[in-house]
Amino acid sequence: MGYLPMMHISREELYTDLEARIRYLHSFLDFSSQDINALITGSKYVKALIPAVVNIVYQKLLQYDITARAFSTRSTSFEGPMDEIPTLDSPQIQHRKAFLRAYLNKLCSDPSRMEFWEYLDKVGMMHVGLGRVHPLHVEYIHLGACLSFIQDIMTEAILSHPRLNLQRKIALVKAIGKVIWIQNDLMAKWHCKDGREFEDSDKEITIEEEGYLHGKKILEDIDEDGSDETGDKTPDSSTQIPRPPAGVCPFSGIARGVEDLMVSDGPPNNQNSEVGQEAA
Repeated sequence: MGYLPMMHISREELYTDLEARIRYLHSFLDFSSQDINALITGSKYVKALIPAVVNIVYQKLLQYDITARAFSTRSTSFEGPMDEIPTLDSPQIQHRKAFLRAYLNKLCSDPSRMEFWEYLDKVGMMHVGLGRVHPLHVEYIHLGACLSFIQDIMTEAILSHPRLNLQRKIALVKAIGKVIWIQNDLMAKWHCKDGREFEDSDKEITIEEEGYLHGKKILEDIDEDGSDETGDKTPDSSTQIPRPPAGVCPFSGIARGVEDLMVSDGPPNNQNSEVGQEAA
């Protein structure tokens, strides 16, 4: 049995260069053009799930005082009395639900662009009190549990879909799982002490509004019915996925495999349509 040559990974780069960290995670998790294919062709099915997923997630978060207090005190470590116990109808919960809808919608966008992963890293940063006008502190145990809960809901919903064939379901579940676990890592990196010896103490953290990255708005406003600010509930089936500009994305090689991919109800070309026929 042959073995692949051992790859060198710079430990320092993992903690000082986000692109290097993402490349390593992509390589280790075998995140490839097949995963991008699955995410893009399955995006309209995932988007249709988002409103229900968000409602279930916030019902869960309000089920425990330690997670609910973050919406009133902006910290899960605060153990004093809450002035107000939030409900699903509370203004702050409605605001957070809108953000989660937009965030989950972002997960359906093009993961071959570095901007995608930069924003996921920023989401991790925002939960440790950085990059926000009004700091938010959520301890990692709750973030990890919430990501797992989201993955569980989406996995069940996708595997239960009546029109997706089994092969597409498996591909989509695997791809979403990899993205969520990379997000989990980008949450953990802001909480754990690994690599702190490489930390740049002089690096300034830019404070921006939620949904912005480098001064650019990258999250779309999503209504509770799943429609975005343009009123579209699903991607146009004739929309092609553009290739990222040369020199901008370090994962452009991955994108080449799906640059002409079109969103459709049928199985991807590289999948056997006879395996796992879609339910009527």
